[in-house]
This record gives sequence, C-alpha cells and structure tokens, in this order.
Amino acid sequence: MPDQSAEGSEKFRIEKDSLGEVRVPASARYGAQTQRAVENFPVSGYPLPKEFLRAVVAIKRAAAETNRNLGILSADLADAIVQACDQLDDADYYRHFPVDIFQTGSGTSTNMNVNEVLAHIATESSGQTVSANDHVNMCQSSNDVIPTAIHLSTLLALQNRLLPALVHLIDVIETKAGTVELVLKTGRTHLMDAVPITLSQELRAWAAQVKLCKERIESTLPRLEALAQGGTAVGTGLNAHEDFAVIFARKLSSACGVSLRPAENAFAAIASQDTAVEVSGQLKTLAVALMKIANDLRWMNSGPLAGFGEIALPPLQPGSSIMPGKVNPVVAESVAMVAAKVMGNDTSITVAGQSGNFQLNVMLPLIAFSLLESVRILTAATRLLADRAIAGFTVNQERMHEVLEKNPILVTALNPVIGYAKAAEIAKNAYSSNRPVLDVAVEMTGLSRAELESLLDPARLTRGGIVDGD
Repeated sequence: MPDQSAEGSEKFRIEKDSLGEVRVPASARYGAQTQRAVENFPVSGYPLPKEFLRAVVAIKRAAAETNRNLGILSADLADAIVQACDQLDDADYYRHFPVDIFQTGSGTSTNMNVNEVLAHIATESSGQTVSANDHVNMCQSSNDVIPTAIHLSTLLALQNRLLPALVHLIDVIETKAGTVELVLKTGRTHLMDAVPITLSQELRAWAAQVKLCKERIESTLPRLEALAQGGTAVGTGLNAHEDFAVIFARKLSSACGVSLRPAENAFAAIASQDTAVEVSGQLKTLAVALMKIANDLRWMNSGPLAGFGEIALPPLQPGSSIMPGKVNPVVAESVAMVAAKVMGNDTSITVAGQSGNFQLNVMLPLIAFSLLESVRILTAATRLLADRAIAGFTVNQERMHEVLEKNPILVTALNPVIGYAKAAEIAKNAYSSNRPVLDVAVEMTGLSRAELESLLDPARLTRGGIVDGD
C-alpha cells in the first residue's frame, strides 16, 4: 500500500511515475500524472466537458475489448477494465477528472487521467494489478485517443442534441407561420419600408435558413465518423496491432450507436483538426442565422409605442429595476449572446486548428472544449427561441395594417403601368403629405380608384409577378 501522510485534515498517499514520487489526495482515484497536471495547470478551473470524458472512457472500453479479442490482453485484465468503465457514475466525472482544459496541447494529461482512474478502479475491483499505461492504454497514444474523442463526442452531441433541437425549431416556426397566413405587413430592406409581404413568408424564410443550417451540419457527420484511433503517436500505428483500428471502430460503433471507421490517413487525422474546424464553421453559420432571427424578433417586438410594435413576445420577467412595467425581449437577447459566444469559439478553434505542427496538433483540449460548448449552448438557445419566443408571440394586426396602408412603396406595383418616374413622384407626395398612396395615386394618374385598389392591393403584391391591372 502507498504511504499515507496528513497535512491538516487532508490525507495523502504517495504515487510514483517516471519522474518520481507525488503526493496524491487519498480519496482520489487518479494517480501521479494527473496530480502533476492539477499542480502544473491551475489556469481556468474548467475541466473538459463530461461528454468528452465519457467519449474517452468509451474509447478505453472498446480498446480493452479489442485487445482481448486480438489475444494481446488477458481476458481477466480486459474484463477488469471494461467493468471499471461501466462503474463510473455522473459524480465520478466531476470528482476524479479535474485536469484543466489549458494543459498539454496533446491532451496527454486528460488521457492519463482517464487511464489512471480506470486502472485504480480495475485494480481495486479485480485484485489484479492493472497498469494505466501497459493495460488501459494498450495499442493507444494520447495523440490518437484525444482526436478520436473529439470526433466521437461531437458526433454524438450533434446527432442526439443539436440536430433534434433544430428539427423542433423548424417545426415551431412552420406551425406559427401556418397561423398567420393572411397577416399582411410592410417588408423592410435597410430597415426602411419596402414592398409588402405576409408574416408567414417572413417566418418561413427563418425556417428555410434553419433547414439549410441543419443540412450543412449533417453534411459534416461522415467526416466525424472517421477516427484517428490506431495511428498511435504519429500515424504509423507503432505499438498497435495491425488489426486494432478496424476491430476497435466496429466495437465502438456498436457501443455508441453510430457508424465509425478508421480514417483513410491516420497521419492526417492526428496532425490536423480540419474536420473540427469545418464543424465549427457550420455551427458559426447557425449562430449567424439564430442571431438574425433573434434580432428580427427584437425589432418586430420593439415599442410597444415608440417602436415597430408588430408583435408582442411573451412577457417572461420584469425588464427593469427602475422602470415599472417595462418588459424586455430577454430570450432574443440570450440567443444573440449565445450566437456571439459561438462566433468567438469558432475563432478559437480556427486558430487552434492551425497548430498542427508537423505530426500533431497541439491545441486539442481547447478544440474539444470550445466545440462541445458551442454545440451545448446552441442546443439550449435553439429550444429557448422556439418555445419561449416564437411559439408564444402575439400579432398586432391593427398596427401592421395602419403602417401598410400608408406605405408609399406600394407604388412599386404601378411601375409597369405608369413608369418608375411617375411612381416616384406619387411616393414622394404620399410621404410629404402623410396620406395613403392610393389617395395620392387617384389624384396624380388617370386611373380609377377601383383599378388602383386592384393594382395596389397588398395581398396581391405578396404573390409576386407583374401587376397589370387586368
């Protein structure tokens, strides 16, 4: 048994690694290398996300099974490692995996943290001596484990969380659009009055944006399914069985419910993080779309008296500590901040992706943390936007009709009949006199009111085409 020592009320044990002895908290399941990392990197206090650590544990489990099948790890040792993986609960992921994200760029500290915890549990449970390096890490290197965990954890987070949330948002938008088919409003370009649209057309444009974002994200999944595992340190597969990569991918696929395969080129899979950069770019595109939708909602909700006042978002909380009765578009603001954070994460991932120095990227923990954070907060923001903003907003049709009736830009429909120049004169007159464009057009053209009513009918204009008065 390791020696015990006490410092105040905290008890310690002595662990050893290749650099010598280290004092480790007696209650910790990790060993010397993890403790060194805790002491070496007191940077942010942020450990790697639980879903990433789960991915690393799943890799260790599949590796143990693979090595047992290949006959290079005894069944007793393999079973002990597998059982150790299965014993971990949610609390363990918080207690026994403390390594900061700002650590060694390969993520070796986290890989060894997992190796040590599993070896400790397996040794305790089985009564055998299970080595963190020789057994738990057999046929592996941090350099292929961490890139594999980035792909696996991101793939699962996208498939199980973000993509379903996007489906939900699309459904909510389209359902809402179906309830406002006949609501006419003034279109806007440059924040200035433009030709009419229906509110349903505006909402379905949002749905189309989100659909395209979903398709772009889905297009990245096949590249996430390609794993670095089996390339070990630099891509050659040194110290790994020649059949390890294929059998490992099969076992991990079965365990995680996804379709995984060895990367075509293990050297590229270890040296670069281009797929992570690509995925982050698609997440940034989604963030841009969500910010656009959130800002549209904020503008449409603005007022209620001095703004557009076209809709009223659900009143979720008091909006001011000093102004009674004020209610703000808090969900839209939250979503916009999430979008800004995702854009910042994308910049971090882009810079980190450039750090593939020769045979290894050396900003892997930052990529893992930032990518999974973007997926997590986008998932939450997407559902918030759907359920607490779009689903429940009400429409001020009276306000929309009042503004639309006075919109001089309706005169655009007269271009094919009276020409652009004459139509512009009518628009200017309507602006200056603050009168409906229909009344001004009756005075300034030889067309009858009935004909002009037909030509300038906002509902007709939302259907597009050339208006000819027939």
